[in-house]
Order: sequence, then structure tokens, then C-alpha cells
Amino acid sequence: MTKYILVSGGVVSGIGKGVIASSTGLLLKTAGLKVTAIKIDPYMNIDAGTMRPTEHGEVYVLNDGGEVDLDLGNYERYLDVTLSKDNNITTGKIYREVIDKERRGEYLGKTVQIVPHVTNAIQDWIQRVSKIPVDESGVEPDICIVELGGTVGDIESAPFIEAMRQFQFRVGHDNFALIHVSLVPDMHGEQKTKPTQTTVHALRGLGLLPDLIACRLLGRQPLESSTKDKISMFCHVASEQVIGVHDVSSVYHVPLLLQSQRIIEYLHKRLNLASLNITEEWVSKGLSLEAKWRGVTKGQERLFDEVKIVLVGKYTDLKDSYMSVIKALEHSAFRVRRKLTIQWVESSDLEPSTQESDPAKYHDAWRAVVGAGGILVPGGFGKRGTEGMILAIKWAREQKIPFLGICLGFQMAVVEWARSVLGIPDAQSTEFVHDTQNAFVIFMPEISRTHMGGTMRLGLRPTVFDPDFETWSKARKLYGGNEKMWERHRHRYEVNPEQVQRLQESGLTFVGKDEKGERMQILELKGMAMRNRSEDCLRFIIADHPFFMGLQAHPELCSRPLNPSPPFLGFIAASCGQSDLEEQIQEQLKSFHPPHPEHSMVSEEALRTSTQEHPIANGVGTMTPPTD
Repeated sequence: MTKYILVSGGVVSGIGKGVIASSTGLLLKTAGLKVTAIKIDPYMNIDAGTMRPTEHGEVYVLNDGGEVDLDLGNYERYLDVTLSKDNNITTGKIYREVIDKERRGEYLGKTVQIVPHVTNAIQDWIQRVSKIPVDESGVEPDICIVELGGTVGDIESAPFIEAMRQFQFRVGHDNFALIHVSLVPDMHGEQKTKPTQTTVHALRGLGLLPDLIACRLLGRQPLESSTKDKISMFCHVASEQVIGVHDVSSVYHVPLLLQSQRIIEYLHKRLNLASLNITEEWVSKGLSLEAKWRGVTKGQERLFDEVKIVLVGKYTDLKDSYMSVIKALEHSAFRVRRKLTIQWVESSDLEPSTQESDPAKYHDAWRAVVGAGGILVPGGFGKRGTEGMILAIKWAREQKIPFLGICLGFQMAVVEWARSVLGIPDAQSTEFVHDTQNAFVIFMPEISRTHMGGTMRLGLRPTVFDPDFETWSKARKLYGGNEKMWERHRHRYEVNPEQVQRLQESGLTFVGKDEKGERMQILELKGMAMRNRSEDCLRFIIADHPFFMGLQAHPELCSRPLNPSPPFLGFIAASCGQSDLEEQIQEQLKSFHPPHPEHSMVSEEALRTSTQEHPIANGVGTMTPPTD
């Protein structure tokens, strides 16, 4: 039977439940177990798709098109698994399911209530999803980690707390354990235990008894033995059940920190893991995983050479808006053995209007861009800041600075090329100017104009590399020289097919397209083109560019610590130097393997039927774009 580990939090939110849950899962995988994970978000939204990034962090997209909480990205990266939209439970999803059942008459005329109908729906959902295979084995997981978002005592999480209280009896004592994460603040050098005592008292009053108390300390000072003993005494647990999680140099060290406190030995005993049938093959895989993970973390500590990346985005006030981008950069920096430094530039700060309103901010932003080893322009929605992105892209192109554009960054690279190289100053995207006369980026014809949630081109999609560019395309080589690659998408707009010919004739090459050859998905520069304005006709002067690449997809979503995203790897390597790029290209040609399950790498038509994509109905209605 599947074993369940619930991870809850107290005192404050955002103290690292996701990392602790993921790290625990990783340690269980190193023991040869198969692990899955579920995130509970108590908000009323059906999913995270309509939230702005600065509200709740990035919207993480899964293979099936699910728009979910960023913690599912942690699970996929740490556990190297492929999850589905059902691995993210929200209050909205649960209430919708219960109300739909009531409308169908499935409750036989009974009064529908929070208990038992909502709580039963939560438990049924967890049990159903926990048995879905998530790795290459294709078999039911041994362990399911369930993270409950928010903090104990929140009104919105009450039904979920009650559901988990009941759930521990449904599955049995040996199959359910609880890790409660609490803050232990340091006040003038003294570690305070009262907040933890209070939250554990509240949890016990709700019928849940923690098996492990993970004490988060916001600093490098470890949990003191006297503090541990005090929490043990007042929270009714043994000292071995109190673990300290202080700040470490990297979140990739957290699994080793937990391991050093014998968390797996405790869970092995508490959940009777010896009763599970663990094959020698999976034990061997677990040991190999542990060795590789230790190698990455130890190697990270000995990095001295630096690679400096400037990220030009529009949501830089909250770094979690670009969580997967940051992780993809980190994974690639591990591979090339460099210490990663990210400089954050708000794209609107690069615009002339900022020079007038706040000259200091304007000059600081441009100073960062000019000194960049590489320039990255990530995704986003809305017009704000896009002119700054275009200026940064132009600088990267003309000054031969390695450049990577993701989604919106890819589209803005097309607009910049049209303006600067084709000489069309009003080239634009219809996302920003819907009646523009020179539309180089347009609304996708099959996407709904009347509904926002789940209506984009979502989920895993194939890209076919054009054989005409096989000899020089860095993108294709980074994907192992394969004819196709698969990445996750999340967009409503695309490059205007009517403008593709003139773009390509001028030197902007689309090396990857969809299976029909109609949708542009990867652009590259073989060289840099500059328009010669001394003649009436256009003439393009070609000079080599070290690395200039854009993708309509979001390759950061499939990056793994031990298997970096190919475009990010190429970008980071190019930012280190051409010899590093060539080394990584040769390595990718020999050893690249996709992070996706074999059964998911199929045609777009087959993938579309299994995603949350909602095509347009009757072509009517209007829709405003997502918020800036």
C-alpha cells in the first residue's frame, strides 16, 4: 500500500515547506523508493493560470498543460518525475467536483456539506492521484508526499486539515506520517520556541500529531541542542523527531542537511518501509542518484570562476516570478563549473521615459546590461516594459553578447529584428497594438477570445528541426542532433506566418517549427545582420554571433539539476566562452537524453487531446490580455 507523508506549516507561510518536502522525497528516492507528490493550495482559483506572477510566483506548466503552483516545479526537479494537473489540488477544483456531483444527483438527495462530502472528495482525490505512475518504471509509487499550502489555522485550509485528520485513519497508522514545518526566530542571539509550541498546540487541537518537527531558522546558525530539547518537551515528541533546517549556501544542500539528522532512518521505522518490496535495481539507482547529487553539491562549493547573466524582465520585484528560469540557469552553471551571478534588470528601467523620470535607475540598468556576460529575456504578458526588452535585445545582437529569449523574449527578438534590420520602425505585436499595420506577432487563430483560464497553447509540444540548417544550428546540436525535440508551451501569440519569408531572407533563421511547418518555434542567428543604409536597396552584412537564440516554448520548465535544459546550457556555456560552448555541444551530441517519458513524446495532435487547451468556439468574443 502507498505510504503518505503530509508536510504542513505553521507561524508564517513561505518558509520552505516545498523545499523540505522535495528534499524528503529525494532522500526516499536515494533509498530505492518510487516517490510522487501532491500540492494542496487552499485558494478558490481552479488553477494558478490567471494569477499574475507577482501575486503567487511563477505559473508552472506541466506536460498535460496544467497551470500549477511553482512547488510542483520543485517536485519535478528534485524527484525527476513527470506530474499532471491533478497533482495540484485547489479549493476551486474540489468545490467544482462536489457541485458537479450534486447537480448530477450523485448524493442521492442528501444535504451536501463540508463534512463529509468535501472532505471525502479531498481524500478520494489524494488516493487516486497517489497511485498514478510518475517515472520511467510505469508502476505505482511507494510514497506520496502531500504538501499543504498556507499555515495551520488559516480559514481556507480548515477543510483540508479535517480531511487529513480523517485520512490518517483511512490509510492506517503505519501508512501516514506528518512533518510540520515551523519558524524558530532568533531574537538577540536567543532561539525562540514559543511560536513552534503554539502552532503544534493548534495542530494537535485539530486532531493531527506531528511525527517530525522541522524547525526553520532564518540564518546560518544551526538549531541548538537546548532549543531542540525544549521543543521536544513542550511539543510531545522525542528529540530525534525535532530537526533543524537553517540557511545553507544552496537549496541543493538541504537534502544532505536532512540526511545528516537521520530523517530517513526515522521514516523507515515510523512507516515500516521494510515492508515494501524494493528491488536491487532500484536500490542501485538510488545509490547512484545519491552519489551524483553529492557530486553536484560538493562541486558547487569549489567554484571560483564566475558567469554573469543579466535577466531583463518585467516581474523582477518578486524573484519567484522566474523560479524555473533561475533553476535552469543554476543547473547549467553546475554543468560548466561556474559560479552563477544573476543581475536583475526591470525592463522598463531601460526605456527613455525612465531616463527622464529617474536617471539614476536608468543608468544603473544600462550599466548592468553593458557589463553582461549574457542577456536573458524571459516570458511575460502585456505591453509594459517590452520596449526595454527590445532595446536590451538590440544591444545583445549588435554587441555580440550571448542572448537567450524565452516566449515573450523570442517574440520581442522578432520585433527588434523587423525594426532594426528590416527598417520597419512601427513593427509590433498585436498583443500590444491590435490594429497595427505591421504585425510581426499575432494572436493564434485557434485560441479562445472569450475565456482566460486554460485557453492558451499549453503543455508539451514537439518542434521539428529544419534539415537545411543541420550543419550549423546550435539549438539542434544541443538537443543531441535529434530531428525533433519536445518542450512545454504557454502562449496565445505567435510569429506572423505572413512575415516569415522576409525575416528569413534578411538573415533571421527559424531553425525549429511545428510539425506542419507553419508555427515558428526556435530562432537563431548564424551571424549578425546590419542594414546598410547608404544604398536604396537593402544589403545585409553578416558577422559571426557567438550565441543568439529564442524559443517560443519554456525550456526552463523541464530542466533538471542532473540534466540541464539544452538552450540554457548553451547560453551559459556561450557566456563563459566559445571553447566552453563547443565542449558542451560535443557532450550533448554524445549524451543528451530528454527528461520526458517515452510515451509523452508523440505528435502535437495526440498531445492536444490530453491537455487543457480550449480552442476558440465560433470565433466570437473579445478578450483582454493577462494583467501586466
